[in-house]
This record gives sequence, C-alpha cells and structure tokens, in this order.
Amino acid sequence: MSLMTSYSTPHRSDEGEKPFWISYADLMTALMILFLVIMVAALAAISRQAQELVEKAQKGDVEKPVVIVRTKEPEITQTDLRFQEINEICDSLSKSAERVNPNLNVDCKLNRINFGSQGQFNTDEYKLGAAGENALADVVPVILETANTPLGQKWLKQVVIEGYTDTDGSYLYNLNLSLKRSEWVMCTLLRSDGLGPIQFTSDQRIQIKKLFLAGGVAFNNIQSSKDASRRIELRLQFYGQESEKPISPAYELKFQDNSRERCML
Repeated sequence: MSLMTSYSTPHRSDEGEKPFWISYADLMTALMILFLVIMVAALAAISRQAQELVEKAQKGDVEKPVVIVRTKEPEITQTDLRFQEINEICDSLSKSAERVNPNLNVDCKLNRINFGSQGQFNTDEYKLGAAGENALADVVPVILETANTPLGQKWLKQVVIEGYTDTDGSYLYNLNLSLKRSEWVMCTLLRSDGLGPIQFTSDQRIQIKKLFLAGGVAFNNIQSSKDASRRIELRLQFYGQESEKPISPAYELKFQDNSRERCML
C-alpha cells in the first residue's frame, strides 16, 4: 500500500495586500511631489517679491512706514485751567477793543489796558481831553460785555483805574494828583447828566460800580517820557482758585444807581 502524500500549495496572505501598499506608496509619493511643487512655487513668489522690494528701494519708491506713537495726554490741573481761561478772556477782550478803537492796547501778559496818547494828561491836570473820553466810551462797554460772559463772570474780579504822574513835584503831591485822575475817570463813567460822549444805562452804571475801582499810584511806573508817564491805565484783576464772591443783599445795595450822586472833584 503506497502512502500517498498530497501537497497543497502554500497560501500567501500578502499577495492580496500588494495592490493596496503599492497604491498607498504611489499616493504618498504624489503628495510629496505636490508639496514640493507648492513649496517651490511659494519660495519663488517670495523671492520675486523680495527682489521687487530691493529694486524699489534702490529707486527710492518704497513707502516709508507710518509710525504712530500714542502718548498719554497730560492731565490739566485746576491752576492750568484757570490760566488758560483767563487768557481766553484777555484775548477776546483784546480783539474786541481793537475793533472799536485801534489805539487801545490790551496787554495780556500784564493784564493791562493802555490808551496810548489818547489816555495822556496835561501837566498838573486830572481831566482827559475829548480823545480820552471817546476812548473810555469805546473800551468800557467792551469790558462790561466781556464781564458778562460765562468766563468773565467766573474769573474777572475787578478793573482797577490807575492814574499816573511824571516825576515833577513831591511824592505826596503826585499821589494826590494820581488819585484825582483815577477818581475823575470813575466819575466820568458814572455821570448821568446826559452831557459828554460817555452815557451808560442805569444797569451799566451799577455794573461799573461793582467792577471798577479807582486807585492812585503816583509815579511808580514812569515811561520813556514825561508825557507818556502822565496817563491812565486799566488793570484787570482775576479771582484765584478759592476766591469767594460777595453776594449778600447788603453788599448789593451799596451799588444801586442814584441820579443825585455827584462827583466831589
């Protein structure tokens, strides 16, 4: 009896998997080639842009970048705000005064109003001429209007009428003369007789009493000549940060208009 041995062909399990791995390898190769192509194209574009920038830089056509530096604005103190608003008052007054009378000079550094030759006195005289009265008639309404603005009501405290003399004569004589010059200006502003160029309403005269103050300074501030020294000036005074304004009824009654009042000069 013969022993028959049957051989079966061995089954290889990887034969069916070959097509899958071959396809996967081809796919990865294709993706790698595509990636390389994209990289080459991107590098070429970047290189081209860099070359264009170099060429523009050589020609001077490159726009310079705008650098915006943002800084913190400094805080405005109450003192700075007061100074700023007082300057606004003075600037406005200066422009208005120049419009009505070009000879008027409002000095915002010294807070003074100068009348030039129109505000000069003759020797030993305490009255201004017609030109001086006209200059007062021009500037005082402007001052009153400025005082009635919101900033004027907030800061403008007083307008001091200062009479000056030359150096001739004794100190006390010139002191008395300077006081008379200041007092005459105040009396002229308050006159209600209907005479002269200066005629204010009752309300304006009340405001003048509250706002203006007559003061004499003798020859403490002489000018380049004796004629220029014999003059009248208006000095603006302003409230401080903590200044309080008098508002009592008794205070207000002191300034009522009275047509029977007469100047004592």
